[in-house]
Amino acid sequence: MWEFTYNNCMVITLTGENGFGWSQELKQLVQAFTAEHGELALERLEGEEADFAALREALTSPPFLANKKMVVLKQPGKNKQFAENAEQLLNEIPQTTDVILIEPKLDKRLGYYKLLKSKTDFRESNELDINGLAQWLVNEVKRQKGSLSPADARYLVERLGLNQQLLANELEKLLLYNPAVTRENINNLTDPTPQSTIFQLLEAAFAGQTQKMLSLYNEQRALKVEPLQIVAMLAWQLHVLAVIRTAGDRPADQVADEARLNPFVVRKSQNIARSLSIPELKKLITDLLSIDIKSKSTSIDPDEALQNYLITLASKALPR
Repeated sequence: MWEFTYNNCMVITLTGENGFGWSQELKQLVQAFTAEHGELALERLEGEEADFAALREALTSPPFLANKKMVVLKQPGKNKQFAENAEQLLNEIPQTTDVILIEPKLDKRLGYYKLLKSKTDFRESNELDINGLAQWLVNEVKRQKGSLSPADARYLVERLGLNQQLLANELEKLLLYNPAVTRENINNLTDPTPQSTIFQLLEAAFAGQTQKMLSLYNEQRALKVEPLQIVAMLAWQLHVLAVIRTAGDRPADQVADEARLNPFVVRKSQNIARSLSIPELKKLITDLLSIDIKSKSTSIDPDEALQNYLITLASKALPR
């Protein structure tokens, strides 16, 4: 079925932060195998729950009532004994067994990672940026005999955010309504996600666009996003800005990797981060923290406090 072999058996590692990406690949691999060999030839184990003997038995035992079997192990590396003996185990797998190792998060410093990287068919699914997601949407709609322009695909990503699973769910709904996915249908059938518009809100504030900022704030409240949720999301955005601002001239991808952030989020936030000094950022964070504390401990109106915070921010941004 696959060209890559380890000791004459098929071993694939699925990894990466993009859970939707590797789960879709897993689905396709399993479907192709079971279509040929049947459901009884498939065995699944949770590496964190199964003991070492069970994991070894699954990998080394011959297939039952079939010519081949497939073993899917989810996070076997969490079993310390498995990780320590992985190379020996891979050598013991018979040619009648295909293996898929699902390891969403691997420590690149460990020998286990290096073994899987060099000795298995290592397939890493990374998070897609806005361009990658827009292209994926266009291709997916085309595959399903529909139509979606690149501009409207990008608009859909900007509206819903970077969660590929959410985009897939919303795309399914749009295609059921009409195979021709238009911006009008996107607006009518989807709701903007809070996280994506919080950035737009902050962006408008830093640009001094007070009316747009207040309109975005009111949209959040209309979506029943509570003030303290907005505070939390603003705090996250300020954290991102602080990380970028203190990273100096390091490339966006390096900053994202070291801070465990999405590269697209870093690139999108760089212009705002560069327009702020570190003392300004500290004050913004301190003032937002004060609103959070007072909202929980006093009788202040959190809506009014938040809007005043944002209006003050926007008024200071006007001379920039």
